Amino acid sequence: MPVTLSIKNAPDDVVRRLKERAKRNHRSLQGELMSILESAVAPKAAMTPAEILAEVRRRGLKTPSEAAEMIRADRDSR
Repeated sequence: MPVTLSIKNAPDDVVRRLKERAKRNHRSLQGELMSILESAVAPKAAMTPAEILAEVRRRGLKTPSEAAEMIRADRDSR
């Protein structure tokens, strides 16, 4: 069942930019907001093996231990 959402006290400049964006995309303001919300919660597409390999090469990883160190550093930074 659809739910009605509202945004209170939206700054004028944000509303203006949203209206401009909606116009560029040939949508109503409500349609543009729905599109933004759908994009924000859409599941991320799984990476292909080729994309994963490209990311590994971009990061310069050569051994599994390097990857583990990178993951550990990321987790420790949170």
